[in-house]
Amino acid sequence: MFGKISKKCSRRSGALLLKTGLFFTLFLSVFAASAQPPAPTQPHVDLIVVDGGINPAVDDFIRQSIGRARAGKARALIIQLDTPGGLLTSTRSIVKEILGAPVPIMVYVAPSGAGAGSAGVFITMAGHVAAMAPGTNIGAAHPVAGGGQEVKGVMGEKIENFTASFSETIAQQRGRNTEWAIQAVRRSVSITEKEALEKNVIDIVAKDIEDLLRQADGRKVEVDGRHQNLSVKSVRVVKYEMGLKQKIINILSDPNIAYLLLMAGILGLYMEFSHPGVIFPGVAGGIALLLALTSFQILPINYAGLLLIFLGVALLVGEAFLPSFGVLGIGGAISLGLGSLLLFDTQSSDLIVDRSIIFTAVGTLSAFMVLIGYLVVKSQKRKPTLGLQGLVGETGEVRVKLDPMGKIFVHGEYWNAESIDKGEIPPGAKVRVVGFDGMCLKVRRLSESMQGS
Repeated sequence: MFGKISKKCSRRSGALLLKTGLFFTLFLSVFAASAQPPAPTQPHVDLIVVDGGINPAVDDFIRQSIGRARAGKARALIIQLDTPGGLLTSTRSIVKEILGAPVPIMVYVAPSGAGAGSAGVFITMAGHVAAMAPGTNIGAAHPVAGGGQEVKGVMGEKIENFTASFSETIAQQRGRNTEWAIQAVRRSVSITEKEALEKNVIDIVAKDIEDLLRQADGRKVEVDGRHQNLSVKSVRVVKYEMGLKQKIINILSDPNIAYLLLMAGILGLYMEFSHPGVIFPGVAGGIALLLALTSFQILPINYAGLLLIFLGVALLVGEAFLPSFGVLGIGGAISLGLGSLLLFDTQSSDLIVDRSIIFTAVGTLSAFMVLIGYLVVKSQKRKPTLGLQGLVGETGEVRVKLDPMGKIFVHGEYWNAESIDKGEIPPGAKVRVVGFDGMCLKVRRLSESMQGS
């Protein structure tokens, strides 16, 4: 009997496990299929959007997109571009990838109001097809320092000559206006989409993606050393976005974000050190500071500017604890401001921190640190209110006569007390605590006039 039951249970358990396994396998298959966009089988072009500074995350995104377009046999890859500029190292890498791309690359400066400034000039001209939307502009590719100012001296001349030759080479490779490409670097000229079309800087002015594909259809381009005609009219457009890792790196590559993380990290750690045990400011400040350091691994920084920031913080801390009559505080604020302006002042990028952010952050951080320091010093100098120290200076009433030992009532408690006056003090008299010896209070009798007051 029990054997039959056990066999039935075994069969049922096996069937249940089989069903569970099949369900789990089906679930994983559905999840894997939904995790990635399905590989398009019909004729299509891939589309990616680059909106912001050119940095390592954008470089990786474009490289990945080119590889995916090749693997998916896309007719072309469209890079919709709107950028004020970025890192020269990332720009050179992107241009290299586009010039050697195994699929046609169409760089489209859009939407209306967008622009291809500085690094965007080189990326746009590197495309097999360069296009702009109405109401856009391109140009101003002169190399500048991180603060936006011109690089002076021999180094500035070297960088300008190299960038000009880089721009000229790209224009020659794609059969575009080399003269304008050079002037965009040397004179920072900027033109609208109509002028760009007239000067042979771009190939197409298109109002949208569909118009771009219609006008680009049938154009002959050279891809990987071979000439081919584009066949992109009315094909399906498949849009791809950055992965999570690329989005995080892209956010951290914003100099404004990096600077704010640095300021938040410094403020959080200062609050934790000045008020040990609060915990949250220290944890938040530590995370913010580590993220800022991660940003500095991505972005080129000026170490002199970073040292000035740390010096400014040290001077502000000194002002809070030392009587310098404002000298350390003013010097700290000036050092902090100069360091902030110079932080991204390098020759390998044209990234800058918004001036309003710098002034706001420096003013807020300086005021907050001085205020916290002042409150800490004030609390340290304040008279104790708890324990034996808190009883000194308080007025009590004698309950057991002091001769010289007895008991008094003070702060709602009975205490052993010893009079430091000559003679006994009767019950009901008022006394003032002037000190203590162990758990015995030292008291002095108050005069009648003082008792009345």
